[in-house]
Parts: sequence; structure tokens; C-alpha cells
Amino acid sequence: MVRTLGVAVVGFGWMGRVHTQAYARVPHHFPGLSLRPELVAVADEVPGRAEEAAAQYGFAAAHRDWREVAADPRVRAVSIAAPNFLHREIGLAMAEAGKHIWIEKPVGLTAEDARAVSDAVTKAGVQGTVGFNYRGAPAVAAARELIASGEIGTVTHVRIRLFSDYAAHPEGALTWRYERERGGSGVLGDLASHGVDLARFLLGEIEALTADTAIFLPRRARPTGATAGHTRATGGELGPVENEDYVNCLLRFASGARGVLEACRVSVGEQNNYGFEVHGTKGAVFWDFRRMGELGVSRGTSYQDQPVSTVYVGPGDGEYAAFQPGSANSMGYDDLKVIEAYHFLRSIAENTPYGATLADAVHSAAALDAMSRSAEQGAWVPLA
Repeated sequence: MVRTLGVAVVGFGWMGRVHTQAYARVPHHFPGLSLRPELVAVADEVPGRAEEAAAQYGFAAAHRDWREVAADPRVRAVSIAAPNFLHREIGLAMAEAGKHIWIEKPVGLTAEDARAVSDAVTKAGVQGTVGFNYRGAPAVAAARELIASGEIGTVTHVRIRLFSDYAAHPEGALTWRYERERGGSGVLGDLASHGVDLARFLLGEIEALTADTAIFLPRRARPTGATAGHTRATGGELGPVENEDYVNCLLRFASGARGVLEACRVSVGEQNNYGFEVHGTKGAVFWDFRRMGELGVSRGTSYQDQPVSTVYVGPGDGEYAAFQPGSANSMGYDDLKVIEAYHFLRSIAENTPYGATLADAVHSAAALDAMSRSAEQGAWVPLA
């Protein structure tokens, strides 16, 4: 029997739209799911934005204040796609109101924030899913299985990269993303959080790390109006960029493997260059987000001069079969958010966590805090 679940979206920038579209698509890709999302409410503080969302997507109610969503008994589950500094307050309020939450990373400004939201979700007995979308790629699921099976031997080292140019333009507006008080960290929260999650998803827990960070564009113009995404600004008052543009980090895993994680938001010439290279004693596996349905795989007994083959993922990998009938048919970023929505709704339906949880967010945030401390101290920092 299919039941209807009232859902709401708080924060309707680009990510709020992606969540909304994911809810609409879930029944088409996962018809066996016993819950069907109903768009009950949307909230955004920018004048007119929530009303536009309601008109375009069919939300029953539009609000300027997210607290009205928390008070609405029709809403059983909430997507939190608001700026980072609001994650903790909104997450706590929604959990305390008995609502399941699908919240974007990094879940607040610090590990303390993420832990507070996680604890509130546990106490309330609701489900909590976090937006670590890259682990949902079928090729990443296939890589994880390949690594766990021992086909590439014992993992020796991994390199994870997340390079983008979204903040590379010197006219990029000085939005909340660049302020410590409202954005927290910079590229650590934006991109390195995904890198930590991929590292843990593929190789297990991180035991210790050391990191270095840098700000390459130290001043930006303040915006004169409402912003969404990565807006440009000219002529406004210049202000300081308070958080990092770049991080590189050395990782030690509990397994004994070593790793390098590097992320940058001002990489001119790089557009969403995200991926990993995992090396083992008998082979290796490579993934590039921009070729999302492919894996480079080296395996065998040659060791030296062993070739790398391109493997196309297919219906047996992750949730691929819900989207495409055969190997080498392309998937995209928005499909990964549909997978997240499915995991969120399935978690609610079965009262069992699926996909990335708030516990994963706490681990990621703890690693980000450790990176910040390491960059300040110039030392290795252990992770409990």
C-alpha cells in the first residue's frame, strides 16, 4: 500500500530546486517505494522566492519564515537547503517537531553543530539523511565493492581531488559563503566534506591527518541585493574573504592506507574536476565525476606494466537500474539527488537508515575541524 508523505523544502536557491525536482522524480524511478512525497510547503526569506517556487512546482503553501514549516502538522519530512549558519537551528527545530530531515552538508559550521543535529534526530526518533551525493554514483558503489572484494589487493594509498572554478572570478560576490560567522569554513565545507565522505565510504575510518590551507583571492565586493548560487558583484564595497580557498591534506587510515585529499574553489580551468584514484598491492581503480558512468580498473597478476581498462557501469551497480536499462547510458548530477531522495524516503518507510546519515556528517565535520586545527598548528591531528 502506498502512503502519502507531506514534505517541505527550506531554502530555495539552486539546491532547494534540486531537492524539489528529486521528490517529483522519485515515484517514476522507484515505483515500488511505499511512500509518495507530497509538496506541502516551501520557505525562503528572499521576498517572492517561495511564492515563485509554489507556483512553479505546486507547493500548497509558501512562507518567508521557516518556523511556519516547523509548526505545520501536514509536514512530516523537511529538506534543509538553507545557508550553513542556519543548519543547526533549523535542524534542531525540525527534529524537535518530530519531522524527518534531509539536510545538506556540512550540517552547520562545526562538528559540534553536526553532532547537535544528529543527537536531536536520535532523540526524536526520526530519520536524518545528509547530502553526500557523490557516494550515490553507481560507479562509486561499484568501486567500493571492487575494493572490498580484494580485487586490487590491499589498499596502499588513495588520492581524492575536488577542483572547481565557482569562486575563481575576482568579481565573485562576497556572500555568506566567504564569512566565518555564516559560512564557517570555505572549501573545507563546500568540497572537502565530500572528499572526506568518499574517503570513509571507500576505505574506512581516518585515524589522523595533517593539512595546509590558503586564501588566494583575499578581497571581494559585497553584493547589493539578494544572491543565489555564485553571484558576481562589481562596484560594491570590498571586504575580506575570511575562509580558505584551498586545502591539501595527508590522511592516515585505520587500515594502514595513506591518502591525499586536495580541494580548491578557485581553480581556473577546472569545472567540477572531482574524483579519486585508489591503489592496491595488485591493482587500482580510478573515477572521474565528469565521466560518471566509467571506472578505470587495473587488476591481474602482472604488477609492472599492468594495463588499465575502462569499465562502464550498468544495472548491477548501485541504483543504476532505476535510471537506465543497459551499461554506458549516461546519468547526471540531478540523478544522484534522486537517489538521495529515495534513500531518505525509504529510511522513513522502513524506519532503517539508508544512504549517508547524520553520523556520517559528524565524522566528516570532525575531520574538517581537524584540518583547520592542523593548518593552524602545522602538525598531525589524531581523530578519535
